[in-house]
Amino acid sequence: MDACLESLTSPTPAVDHEVVVVDNASSDGTPAHVRERWSGVRLVEAGGNTGFARANNIGIRQTAGELVLLLNPDTIVPPGAIETLVSALDRSPRAAIAGPRLVDAEGRAELSFGSMIGPVAELRQKLLVRGSDRRLAPFTWIVERRTRRPRRVDWVSGACLLIRRADLNAVGLLDERFFMYTEDVDLCASVRARGREVLFVPDAQVTHVRGRSAASAAAATRAAYRRSHVAFYEKHHPAWAPVLKGYLRLRGHWPVDDE
Repeated sequence: MDACLESLTSPTPAVDHEVVVVDNASSDGTPAHVRERWSGVRLVEAGGNTGFARANNIGIRQTAGELVLLLNPDTIVPPGAIETLVSALDRSPRAAIAGPRLVDAEGRAELSFGSMIGPVAELRQKLLVRGSDRRLAPFTWIVERRTRRPRRVDWVSGACLLIRRADLNAVGLLDERFFMYTEDVDLCASVRARGREVLFVPDAQVTHVRGRSAASAAAATRAAYRRSHVAFYEKHHPAWAPVLKGYLRLRGHWPVDDE
């Protein structure tokens, strides 16, 4: 988190802004550390592990700007990236959301946008992501090529997502039934349902160091992912939700007490 906050304060973005950190009941002394080191940052304590969507909503309600940037603590934002996202929205009145090109610590592109989640689109996305993560040449080439062109997309990653507050309020903020994962895809779907657009802006590039929270609580992370995954299908593809549950049961990945 320190690297993320450092990137937001040195240099300070040219646009008027405030930085709010929402602590989701961390056990590593984060609140005390933020108060001690980051006096210019507003700390909000959620009071428990409320999940990604609800924690973001808590932070959003503490702010008043016309634009809201959702940003993971495992990101590093280089100078000019936020301004580039703001400019993209300024140039596109029909756009409600803009997301940057995400790269890992080695500069390799992350496929941080895609088509609306569904059985076919999800399979295609996972194949590309896994192939790229394994550094298989055809997949890394496709991901690199796709992430170099600006485009209108169905969704962009919530690891770094800029949204107009008017659009965010119009859809009721993030849907809190998604404890972890798919909340960004759902938000973008809600925005698009109102006739608004989502932009992928590769001229803005942000480093995303993935996997730290997952590594520290792998079982809990996998369970949270599966619950959000099923909740997403129940909301957007109800006919497919029983199929997904059945598949997860066959794999031993859907616990009985979640029924």
